[in-house]
Amino acid sequence: MRALLRNVGRVTVCQVIGNLEFATAADFRSALADLGARRLVLDLSGVAFVDSTGVGALIGALRRTREQGGDVVLCSPRPSVARVLGLVGIGHMVPVVTSVDDAVAAMSAQPAA
Repeated sequence: MRALLRNVGRVTVCQVIGNLEFATAADFRSALADLGARRLVLDLSGVAFVDSTGVGALIGALRRTREQGGDVVLCSPRPSVARVLGLVGIGHMVPVVTSVDDAVAAMSAQPAA
């Protein structure tokens, strides 16, 4: 699992590449631990598989970012990943959109925290 970070204006985009599972969740958490991003887009287009530990890592990233006064948008999950996220109801916790551009636009439209 790799997490590629880039800034688009005042939004941080994290492109996650590889499986988000028990064996890689700690790496994902480490990649985001010191980020402190107020506006975070998690691009899941490169994630082929997610298990319960990976879902927990996503929810943890959402919680930590919100505790710091920020917010998260998920984007571009593959159908198999979207199915898992739908089963756990993540769409009730965080917006899930179809593209990075849509996610950045949604985050950019929010007032500064």
